[in-house]
This record gives sequence, structure tokens and C-alpha cells, in this order.
Amino acid sequence: MPVPLLDLEAQYAALRDPLEEAIAELLASQSFILGPAVQRFERGVAAFVGVPHAIGCASGTDALLLTLRALQLDPGDEVIVPAFTFFATAGAVWNCGLRPVFADIDPETFSLDPADVEARLTDRTRAMVAVHLFGQMAPMEPLLELAARHSMTVIEDAAQAFGARQQIQGEWRHAGTAGAAGCFSFYPSKTLGGFGDGGMVVTRDGALADRLRKLRVHGGHKMYHHELVGTNSRLDALQAAVLSVKLPRLAGWLELRRRHASAYHDRLAGLAPELTVPACRAGTEHVYSVYTVRVQRRDELKRFLDAHGIGNAVYYPMPLHLQPCFAALGYRAGDLPASEQAAAEVISLPLYPELTRAQLEEVALRVEQFYSIS
Repeated sequence: MPVPLLDLEAQYAALRDPLEEAIAELLASQSFILGPAVQRFERGVAAFVGVPHAIGCASGTDALLLTLRALQLDPGDEVIVPAFTFFATAGAVWNCGLRPVFADIDPETFSLDPADVEARLTDRTRAMVAVHLFGQMAPMEPLLELAARHSMTVIEDAAQAFGARQQIQGEWRHAGTAGAAGCFSFYPSKTLGGFGDGGMVVTRDGALADRLRKLRVHGGHKMYHHELVGTNSRLDALQAAVLSVKLPRLAGWLELRRRHASAYHDRLAGLAPELTVPACRAGTEHVYSVYTVRVQRRDELKRFLDAHGIGNAVYYPMPLHLQPCFAALGYRAGDLPASEQAAAEVISLPLYPELTRAQLEEVALRVEQFYSIS
């Protein structure tokens, strides 16, 4: 039987009544730009992750852009980013007039390798973006310690990890709350997804939060009075209303994601070394925004799964340091071997709360079948 990579229709079917009620209330209020719906959702997220400030914006990409702008760095300052991640992480750095410096990853968890980060520091390094890829937080304790020693600001790109947690100095901390600021995306496929684009920045820093609120509305709190040169990046009230319905259900959805991941682990672990299941770092709660495995003969497996109607995706087939748009930075193939190897070996399988046991078994069976006959 076919199994989609993602099934948003199933989630909507379970929430149809409360979602349509929330949308009807918004339509009746005609308050579409910021307003009560956005404020309610911002308060909900701030309470959920445990910080005083949550600032909604138009997308996860804008969350990164606004945060980098709010740091008030100088043109040409360097920002460390992983080479193996979604393009927005490095694109935001570039679009702020800053210089992305690519660092390699830990091959087991796909997160920034602190030792490689340290090796790439210069006297122009001002910040790093720690990406919580595929739903697992990066190793924040060593990254924060490194940043403190070198006077760097740490931004968390938590677009794929809303709800993930990690023990930091003995305290459980939510993704997005360990660094100076955390950036979220509410794209429909995320662990907490809306009906379109949406983003948010969370922070404990009141002055930073104030700058972010100004920057998202053209640089000022008062209309036609501009203290900063900002932009138009407001979280749409419709998205906020939808997300407020979903937020109270998130904990249950995350538990289902972990349960499905465990079932995949049990079924697929025996395929090593042809297939390696995701590693979960000790002291970390993974949310499995996507279930990403390393495999031999990845492209052949992908064609086999496609032919049998099994949803799959490759995140990401080309590391960022080799993207043509960054050629001027001077990186070459072989410079970041762990990132390059990951790009050649990863594939993601269907995993979402609504995935049935029969669907999961079908996916696992097809993967097992490929390696048994090839």
C-alpha cells in the first residue's frame, strides 16, 4: 500500500471542528494583522518553552534574518554555520551582509562539531548558528562554553525542533532557549505547523526582544515613527489562530513521533551496516521532525521506494559550502567531509503522529525488501 511522506489531511480531519471555529472567530473579529490572536499565541509559546519573550514573524527564514539584524553586527563579520542544513541558515547570514563560515558536523547526530567550530574561528567571528537538525538539539553545553570563551553570540535555528529538549548544566531546556535567541518555523510540515508560512523568535533578553518587535514592523512601535530600518514581517493572525489550536496537542503528538521512531529503530537496526538508524544524544529529547537514516546505495533505495509508493525525501543532497551561490567563499569538495558524506547517504522516511502501525510496517518491509534482494 502507498504511504505518504506526510499526511496533513489526517491531522486536519482530527481537528476540523476546533480549527474552523477558531478561523470563524477570527473572521468575525476582522483583526488580521497582529492583534489578539497573535498576542495569544506568542504568550502560549513563551509559556511552553519557558522564556519571557516570543515575537511572531512571517517565516522561519525571517526569524533568522530579524535576529541577525537585531544583533547589530558589522558588515563582513563572520558567523559560523553548519554546512549540512537547510539553505535559510546560511542565506540569512549572507542577506544581512555578514560572512557565513561553514563548519563540519558530527557524523552521528548531524549537528555542529564543536571542535571543527573552534578550528574555524578568526578575529572576525562574532556569532554562530546552532542548528537543531531533524528534531534533535545540537550539543549546546560545549557550544555555549566555546562561545563564552570567544565572546560569540549563539543563535539557535530550531526550525525543525519545536518541542525538543536537552539537559544543560543539569536543567532541562527547550530548543530555542539556551542561546541568545531561538528561531522557529511554523511551516505546515513542522512538528507545530500552520496553514502557511509563519515564524517566531524567543529570547530571555528584553532589549533584544524590543528590537525584534520594532524590526518586524518597519523599525518602530509607533506608526510612521521609525527608530530602526526594519521590514514587514508579521505573523499572520490566521496562522496564529490555527497554531493556538494545535499547541495544546503538541505534547501528545511528540510522544507519538517518539513511539513511531522507536518502532522504526526496532525494525531497521538489524540492517546495519547498510542502514544506520538515527542516533539520539544522551540527555536529549528528540522530536523526530523527520526520520532520517544513513544508507548505502541511497539513490537506488530512493528509486525502489518511489516505485512502491513509499514517501521519502533527501534532506539535503548538496551541502551548503558547495552551493554555486557561495562559490566566492572559496570552499572546495573535500573541505567538509562529514557534511559531504551525509549529503550522499541520508534519506528520510515517513514519520508523523497520524502514521498507522500498518503504514509503518509497510515502510519498514519495503526497506528490508530492498536490502534483501539487492
